[in-house]
Amino acid sequence: MNKQMLKAGIFALSVVSASVMAKVSPDEAARLGQDLTPIGAEKAANADGSIPAWNGGYSNTEVAQERGNDPFASDKIQFTITRDNLDQYRDNLSPGQVAMFERYPDYKMNVYQSRRTATYPDELWPTIKSNAENTALVAGGNGLENFDLAVAFPIPANGLEVVWNHITRFRGGKTERLVNQFPVLSNGDYVPVKLREKLVFPEYLVSGREAADDNVLFYFLQEVLAPARLTGTVLLVHETINQVKEGRRAWIYNAGQRRVRRAPNVAYDGPGTAADGLRTSDNLDMYNGAPDKYNWELKGKKELYIPYNNFKLMDPALSYDEIINEGHMNPDFLRYEKHRVWVVEGTLKDGERHIYSKRTMYIDEDTWTASVIDHYDGRGELWRVAESYNTQFYTRDVPWMAAEALYDLNSGRYLVLGLANEESEYMNWDIQPKREDFSTNALRRMGIR
Repeated sequence: MNKQMLKAGIFALSVVSASVMAKVSPDEAARLGQDLTPIGAEKAANADGSIPAWNGGYSNTEVAQERGNDPFASDKIQFTITRDNLDQYRDNLSPGQVAMFERYPDYKMNVYQSRRTATYPDELWPTIKSNAENTALVAGGNGLENFDLAVAFPIPANGLEVVWNHITRFRGGKTERLVNQFPVLSNGDYVPVKLREKLVFPEYLVSGREAADDNVLFYFLQEVLAPARLTGTVLLVHETINQVKEGRRAWIYNAGQRRVRRAPNVAYDGPGTAADGLRTSDNLDMYNGAPDKYNWELKGKKELYIPYNNFKLMDPALSYDEIINEGHMNPDFLRYEKHRVWVVEGTLKDGERHIYSKRTMYIDEDTWTASVIDHYDGRGELWRVAESYNTQFYTRDVPWMAAEALYDLNSGRYLVLGLANEESEYMNWDIQPKREDFSTNALRRMGIR
């Protein structure tokens, strides 16, 4: 069923300098829910109608289980992009996506009808509108002030604000999930790493947000359950809002050492947990953490074929062997649609160090999810391509990912995170998290049990 329909209109933004830190006026904020969606996307369809108008998104609280329940299972493939017809669609692909076709002869994209299913819970709309009028960047953009809960800048003025919207987008408030990470070799072989993860924003703690959470954006806990050689490793992160005032707080329990220690390398290009060198810490969730190492330039908007409504990818009838192929995931289980994205280019600042000299982000306007990111090495050459396999958890009004993947164009290896097809558990939205669940004492108890 659709949520209440809102009036459609046309919206355009000027590209302005990233040094501008101004909030928008009440008159400008009033556009949210009018010609803009409540989180700042263009309501109107595109010129040829291939991207429809947003009519409230897709919500259905009458269904208890998202996995295996694809509301669009009867949709037919409109066309398939292959290496042979690539030039016909090149303008609506990122350079990294184009490189995937050039790298793998069997690579393809099945493109379906575009459906703007994304929506948030209605109670968030006033909060997001208030952020538009009150939230500001501080100290060069490495933190926020006067921010509340989700989507800091629904009417962004520059690239840095768009990046912060990805970082602060709504992800359900509180959830625990059991998923797998797959470091895939160039021949298609893999050993899955089973992870239990808990993500909680302070507002969704049993006690609610308190003074102790003053500068906390969210709490994150990640436990490695398999394979045996990695079992017992536990990561705890307190992500901060104003990262100038206080940087990310991270601790790790190492099963071999049997102790909790601070983990300052869980940031930037520090190695990602159990990823076999295939991702950095800030590759998780497509991109995370302080944005201070890059100059972020807003390039404008673009119509792009991006993964969307990937309900099929969550189907428990599928096995991991069916999904994981040599070189890339099985494209028969992936759904692409044309959507409008914000294009933001991050170039490494002079004097800063990171293995990625440039990142070009393509951020979905309806969810603020970084849906495609092209990563460039120190020589300025395209290196890794990330894709977020977006889906709508329609019983909770939460846009998130069925999985995310990072493809290494040089080695032919890739990493997939988020699949749970063969697991009896998946997403648990009904947890009752307490603040003490995210303490170092809790981390220690998890490590020794």
